[in-house]
Amino acid sequence: MQGGWRGYDAAVDRLTRFAWLVLGYNILVILWGAVVRATGSGAGCGSHWPLCNGEVIPRAQATATLIEFSHRLTSGLALLLVVALLVWVFRGRPRGHPARSAAAWTMAFMLGEAAVGAMLVLFELVAENRSLARGLFMATHLVNTFFLLGALALTAHFAGGAPPVRLRGRTREASLFGLAAFLLLLSSASGAVAALGDTLFPSQTLAEALRADLSASSHLLLRLRVLHPFVAVATAALLVVLSMLAGRGSLDWNVKRLARTLAGLALAQTALGAMNVLLLAPVWLQLLHLLLADVVWIAFVLLAASRLAAADVSGPALSPASEGALPLGAR
Repeated sequence: MQGGWRGYDAAVDRLTRFAWLVLGYNILVILWGAVVRATGSGAGCGSHWPLCNGEVIPRAQATATLIEFSHRLTSGLALLLVVALLVWVFRGRPRGHPARSAAAWTMAFMLGEAAVGAMLVLFELVAENRSLARGLFMATHLVNTFFLLGALALTAHFAGGAPPVRLRGRTREASLFGLAAFLLLLSSASGAVAALGDTLFPSQTLAEALRADLSASSHLLLRLRVLHPFVAVATAALLVVLSMLAGRGSLDWNVKRLARTLAGLALAQTALGAMNVLLLAPVWLQLLHLLLADVVWIAFVLLAASRLAAADVSGPALSPASEGALPLGAR
């Protein structure tokens, strides 16, 4: 801070913008990973990792190879960006700052992403593999992805000057947020299994899809697919109620705005999920559904962090000085 508050604020602004940029880029990488799965291109580099078909730069011109190799390149850049973010945060924030913890967790979950991705390739749990192990790995992959996005969002949130979370005396409220987080992660895991089932066992009509879901002779991935809509609707309902409670119980304008945003996103995601079922999960709609799921999770994490950080939820509204921490068009 020796350069004065103006210089310090400028540094905060640059770091915050970079953190949000890294978050946005990782969302794009996640969507491209969904394209790899939806197009069956996961085996485009064979069972080699980190090399592609045993080569640093593959010479094969097959579409699957190009899609898979490009995903590896974008994922590698995502790792480098997270390393840069970690270094910047640790150089620019003092010991004990919440942004440091969030950045460290971001690095851990990014390494987890790389490890799960490598195992999918090395164990050949890609392309037309229909094993339950692949479903479990896909669910684990998406849950870890959510943790990564949440950690990235909190890194940007705290780097922008937001106060740390305070749990003392808020057991009930924290428990409610914890329940919502569990349901969101369960919904994401079941959604990953459902998307895999849609990819491996495409249906021509809605009636055919429903018969496959309910048939005792269907593949387990199909019979598990039917669970996702119920979990997703229950999760959306809880998010709407939680948003209403969080918004009404606080005079903090930032909490109120995030609460309204989360409620709207949860309802939109429910409608999009219904469209996904009725239209038999076309790839473009799967990608839009995944994008909105990512945004819902990020909005939830930020609402929880903002609500549980308020010094006095019944006191005066916080200063608009924290406006820089608002993401996702919430301003």
